[in-house]
Amino acid sequence: MATPGPAPSKNAKETTAWNFNLVGHHALAGFGGMGEGMSIQIAKDGRRILWLAHESAPKNFTAVDVSDPHDPKLVVQTVLPQSFMRSNSLEVVDNIMAVAYQTQRPGQQPAGFELFDISVPEQPTSIAFVDASGPHSRGVHQLWFCDGEYVHMAAGAADFKPRNPLDDQFYRIFDVRNPSKPVEAGRWWLPGTRDGDTEASPARHQAPIADMGFRAHNTNVYPQRPDRCYLGYLDAGMIILDIADKAKPKPIARWDNSPPYFGFTHTVLPLFERNLLVVTDESVVDDAADWPKLIWILDARTETNPVPIATCPVSGHDSFAKRGGRFGAHNIFENVPRPTAWHSDEIILGTFFNGGLRAFDISDPYQPKEVGVFVPQAPPLAPRGTIQLNDVFVDERALVYTVDRHVGGLYILEMDF
Repeated sequence: MATPGPAPSKNAKETTAWNFNLVGHHALAGFGGMGEGMSIQIAKDGRRILWLAHESAPKNFTAVDVSDPHDPKLVVQTVLPQSFMRSNSLEVVDNIMAVAYQTQRPGQQPAGFELFDISVPEQPTSIAFVDASGPHSRGVHQLWFCDGEYVHMAAGAADFKPRNPLDDQFYRIFDVRNPSKPVEAGRWWLPGTRDGDTEASPARHQAPIADMGFRAHNTNVYPQRPDRCYLGYLDAGMIILDIADKAKPKPIARWDNSPPYFGFTHTVLPLFERNLLVVTDESVVDDAADWPKLIWILDARTETNPVPIATCPVSGHDSFAKRGGRFGAHNIFENVPRPTAWHSDEIILGTFFNGGLRAFDISDPYQPKEVGVFVPQAPPLAPRGTIQLNDVFVDERALVYTVDRHVGGLYILEMDF
């Protein structure tokens, strides 16, 4: 049973740790600004390789040998071909890695996704590149690749013109069973957001709630329900799609908390055996100007009518809100359906930017409890003067990996709850 946590330090130069033990750290050769892609490969020689996507140029992706979590070793670090690109998202299945490429502005190239052969981790080799650029497209922001057969993604396309430029990325599915020749299998967008739709445009957020766009973010699909996509769609909330026919995805449920909340729905994690959904909103404004950005628990017993029943309590708002940079929810560990990932339907781990990494016990879904906090000290040269933890992954050894968005690199933790 976790004991009550300590009061968070009001000094960004001090570390707060409760029920997490830091066992390893790597600064990633000075390129420690990391995105939302973290995936484990077991190499042919038995090494455990953690692949990481970068938040922005110049680096593309980095591989770290974490076989000994106390002594992580840099394996390879690659460079993006253009300074206006980012490879924010990646996933690994065996010896194939999928990497997303997004540009700063529509029309720039290259934009899309690429498949790599990583059978020799030191020498990742391109298998195929899929172009998703276009006059109204910035390419691929996020992708999900867990079954070795399909890549699900939030992407633009050359033939997609949004009515509003903020709505440029939608849900796309690619068949990669022949990895050298990926083929689009299906797509879906929120009706009314594409130029030429017969449906009316959705009502946009009005001040003081910012209009962040109606576009796809996380596109999660799990083997328990391979006919469902659990879709975060920013200002449209969360959407469950029926993808039994991948060529014709159909919406079957939608839940949206904004207004009155501030939107930017990011991730939808289904807990199948408990008929629950865990939904996050991303904080996207410094100094908690869009607070509260939370982790929500939804009752999903009736799939077509998910109902919110709780949020996960976040300690220390007064200490973090004005500390510098963002404070609020972002990524959670998504129970990635791979043998190299840990799984739990009672413990939720999430990153909160300058609020660090938080763990919540949702064994009682009506009363979630915070049971762990890790807020590392601000790294040297941190542009906001604080840590900005961005993503989290847990491997099957129950080791936790979390990364800083700006400069701090990789932190490896043990859970003590």
